[in-house]
Amino acid sequence: MQLEQPSQEPTWSGTVPTAFDARVLGLVVVTAGLAASMNLPYGGVSLGLAAFVLLSGGGIVAHLLGERQLRRITDGLVERWADAGGRIEDVSRSANGMRTEWTVTTPKGTVTIGGLALIPIARVSIEWRGVADTMAANEAESDLDPLAESLYAEIFETGSRPEPLNR
Repeated sequence: MQLEQPSQEPTWSGTVPTAFDARVLGLVVVTAGLAASMNLPYGGVSLGLAAFVLLSGGGIVAHLLGERQLRRITDGLVERWADAGGRIEDVSRSANGMRTEWTVTTPKGTVTIGGLALIPIARVSIEWRGVADTMAANEAESDLDPLAESLYAEIFETGSRPEPLNR
């Protein structure tokens, strides 16, 4: 009798799921409502309504663009890791507070990639084994190749056991 060996084929489908976050959209709408209500005493209901539509529309567009940018970064990192020989088991959407996140499952552990998905202030955070690195999303996107290489070396080429802090 032979035991079946686990397949070395990745189970990842090759796509990163979208992550439109209702919590961030809710924050945008509430903030737009509060800001628009400031116009009521000065411009009336019509100006307040116009300000609400303008602010909430701009905030929703900022979230959609921020989510796309974070998803491109996540997809680029995972794609480069897989091309370099790293085994990616799954990429799933996760949530933590007001952050938009993806959890990348590998045989070496889980990597969490995410951040606040609002384009003017979008920042990406990459966490593995409790250690996180945060940077501006524009910076991460422009330096994706060196970032992917350094993270690949840290995640896939290190031993399976973390190094002790005290030597």
